[in-house]
Amino acid sequence: MFHPCRARRPRRTTARITHSGLSVVLLGAICATASGQQSPTEGKAAFINNCVLCHAGDGKGTNRGPNIRGFLKTHEPDQVAAFVRQGAPDKGMPPFDLPDDQLERLVEYLGSLSSDDQPADRVRAIRLADGSAIRGEILNESGFDAQVRGPDERILLLRREGDAYRPANTKPSVDWPTYHGSNTANRHSQLAQIHRDNIAELVPQWFFPVPDQRMIEGTPIVIDGIMYVTGVNQVFALDATTGREVWQYSRPRTKGLIGDAAIGLNRGVAIRGDLLFTVTDHAHAIALNRWTGELVWDAEMADYRDHYGAIAAPLVVDDLVFFGISGGDTGLRGFLDAYRAETGERAWRFWTIPAPGEPGSETWGDPEVLEKGCGGTWLTGSYDPELDILYWPTGNPCPDLNGDRRPGDNLYTNSVLALAPKTGELLWYFQFTPHDTHDWDAQEPLLLVDEEFRGESRKLLVQANRNGFLYVLDRVTGEFLLGEPFIDQTWAEGIDENGRPIVLPGSDPTTEGSAVCPAIRGATNWWASAYSPDTKLFYMMVHESCMLYIKGDTPWQRGRSWLGGTFRLADGSPNQRHIRALDIQTGKTIWNYAQTGDSTTYSGVLSTAGGLVFFGEDSGAFAALDSKTGKLLWHFQANQDWKASPMTYMVGSRQFVAIGSGLGFWAFALPKESSAANGP
Repeated sequence: MFHPCRARRPRRTTARITHSGLSVVLLGAICATASGQQSPTEGKAAFINNCVLCHAGDGKGTNRGPNIRGFLKTHEPDQVAAFVRQGAPDKGMPPFDLPDDQLERLVEYLGSLSSDDQPADRVRAIRLADGSAIRGEILNESGFDAQVRGPDERILLLRREGDAYRPANTKPSVDWPTYHGSNTANRHSQLAQIHRDNIAELVPQWFFPVPDQRMIEGTPIVIDGIMYVTGVNQVFALDATTGREVWQYSRPRTKGLIGDAAIGLNRGVAIRGDLLFTVTDHAHAIALNRWTGELVWDAEMADYRDHYGAIAAPLVVDDLVFFGISGGDTGLRGFLDAYRAETGERAWRFWTIPAPGEPGSETWGDPEVLEKGCGGTWLTGSYDPELDILYWPTGNPCPDLNGDRRPGDNLYTNSVLALAPKTGELLWYFQFTPHDTHDWDAQEPLLLVDEEFRGESRKLLVQANRNGFLYVLDRVTGEFLLGEPFIDQTWAEGIDENGRPIVLPGSDPTTEGSAVCPAIRGATNWWASAYSPDTKLFYMMVHESCMLYIKGDTPWQRGRSWLGGTFRLADGSPNQRHIRALDIQTGKTIWNYAQTGDSTTYSGVLSTAGGLVFFGEDSGAFAALDSKTGKLLWHFQANQDWKASPMTYMVGSRQFVAIGSGLGFWAFALPKESSAANGP
């Protein structure tokens, strides 16, 4: 029986074959379930007549076409039928005008054909270089490596030495265990094997393609030498040193979505013990076995037909997993959920918009807007274990560009929430942009930094906000400490002593249009930022741009966004990305690197103890700057559209830097001899 959400374990061949769009009559046929009520004779005949030449009798591919069995996880039967009918001539697949009954039987036959992916000879003994042997399921094997699942289901990564193997991860390793690298959300790594003096030797090590993705915004996680990456409704486990696929989980994309979820985004996973957590496009929280990819539990957070989706990587604290929701421009009521890691039972929910009569509801006005005022939670938060406080950023109010029906501050949008992780109790909040009318939500990383601030040792929360101001707060109490602009902004005279913006007259959208800086995508956005305790500098990607904001009065409608207006680039506006280093004591810019390109990159930064700042450049290159001066030290022209932020890890005493691009995931390292010379 075909199970569309079953994890797929890769074949024993040396690579997973991807083949976007070619001869998808078979790909389509695989996606349907078999009814078991018809003879397979006609379906087999249709398969032989139309498909075997490209995909072989077992569907595993020829030189003309790919292995098609994995495709069954990613398409619904009606999608497949439509694709078969229209074909993809530009990709080598002609249209197939098969009669309905013949197509149905073809689908049935291929559904049964795809069920035998686990041959018995995969379980056997492997000899190790020390003379011992291990027995397990051979997931992959080649002339140079192997991946084996042992009797306890854990995965062993092996490298060939002569006619035997050695474990790949026997020397010092450093994981990247969460979306941000740590629960502080600070993408600064203490790894320094790659540094200023040897960065010129950095070279690509492997590339893992993720087909049929409009964009990739996720950050890999690496634990025990295994990397976990995502596409929309997909999770891949990879050998972190070679990029070799170990297992894949996938399920069909959901129809009828709007907003970010409809684009097809997923920013990553969280891990606790043997469980891996992520979200689906239609706002489900799920847990997988991280060694096998098998589904453990599935919890619906909200009905996607009410405009809910999900894209953010979860965050784990003890036995709870925190999940946010997307759809912050579509008219919904935002929330943050906590689930029991082992069972998927919901522990608590915090609504980012109060219910009528609750404290804060008086800041909204119109009851319909209070009910559908947005306040999404689509970026991963932060956690301080010493204080036992969870910090989560919230999104903009709706309708985005028209505040007439929502007078007041519109709590708790555009805020950081400080919550008790066990109960969801609100401890304090700070609102960056009250009564936002420019879509400047607070969905930017919340960095937890322990640093001396103006002569006093403090626990700080630092955020470069989309509204163009750098904020420094005391994260114990929420006290406002600093708010300074980091771009040429035109909407506020400044920030008062309580942290409230002093809004300039004429900056709200009008029906004729009001030109204001920054642009609607913000002076910055959700992409990663970093703070180095070595240089005492805060690094970020900045967007210098201005918009003409035009107010409208479109009512909320099901299945549509609720912007309340429109926008365009203002006449004479700059439109450029920069990497900028700021002093958190003053908010002043210390150095600036101006990027070249069309301002399409969404790549944030990674700083390291090696004195480097990595980022995806707007020109299509992956690059590194000197963290003290901003001088360009290295680049690799990959000709990619970067929508993800970099990370770093060490496996087997070798440091890697990885990043997702429009096509998949890249990993870079020094040559092996240089890595050995520089040590861990």
